[in-house]
Amino acid sequence: MIEACRDRGEAAVSTALPAPIGVVAHYNLLERLEPSGPGDLYRARDTKKGRTVVLRWLPPDFAPTAPARDTLVESARALSTISHPNITALFDAGIEGGRVYLAFEFVRGQSLRAEMGGRPLNVRRAVETAIQMSDALAAAHAAGFLHAGLSPESVAVTAKGHAKIPAFELTAHSGFDRTDSGFALRDYDSPEEARGEPPDDRSDVYSTGAILFEMLTARRPVHKGAAAPSASNPHVTAELDAVVLKALSPRPESRHQAAAALAAELRAVLARMDARGGLGDEFPVSPPGVRHSRWLVPLLVVLAVVSFIAWRLLVP
Repeated sequence: MIEACRDRGEAAVSTALPAPIGVVAHYNLLERLEPSGPGDLYRARDTKKGRTVVLRWLPPDFAPTAPARDTLVESARALSTISHPNITALFDAGIEGGRVYLAFEFVRGQSLRAEMGGRPLNVRRAVETAIQMSDALAAAHAAGFLHAGLSPESVAVTAKGHAKIPAFELTAHSGFDRTDSGFALRDYDSPEEARGEPPDDRSDVYSTGAILFEMLTARRPVHKGAAAPSASNPHVTAELDAVVLKALSPRPESRHQAAAALAAELRAVLARMDARGGLGDEFPVSPPGVRHSRWLVPLLVVLAVVSFIAWRLLVP
């Protein structure tokens, strides 16, 4: 349980840690954070390991019985088997005061939503971020976990620009699948999830494609079939259009059948950008035959002016 900490009136020094505002198990709670899921979220200090963590303390109704809490902790600890640079690490799971707590890696940075800032990202940056997300999902899927709630709010971006998917928001088929507690983020659901059908790996592929679409256009796609991103962003190439629209197919069987396949196609797009020397913020090269057409009208105007001046000089 959380215990109130008394103010002892001791003088603070610059090297001292902030006074805890509470305690859960062996974690000193340092700061309350804005949660993006159920329960209370804190920046905390692990007094055993001497490290800063993010501690989520789930509400009592999330697992109201002892067997439910034991099952939840067991499922949560299974997440610790996933070690991937684009997934926040789960350090610990336990029960305190009849409530489940989870301790995760503390990530310094911001949400992907904050990085997007309501505007399209550089194309290269958007594709690289989607690749990192797809790699993380591929690792989670291989371990038997789905996310089923991916959104720009749920993706963290570190100070070095690396995307990280919070491990808590990976839903296990027998563990964290608790949408009745308001846990799942629904804005980027696949069409089949919106119809109430159970998600699978391809549902996470759709969500990744939806986020990539928004990174490229600053708009969310529609379930009935999105327009090509290049319709809103001329920096997007035709090959990237094809990959995004495939990921966003309303029919799961028409999408990439695995997150790893989406990552592979996006890497191929980046490789072709590199071959052309593209930085992701330049306009695409005009097709043969019209490459120089934008210069034709100005050139004709200049020639007409020169001809007129020459005529006036030569004619008495």
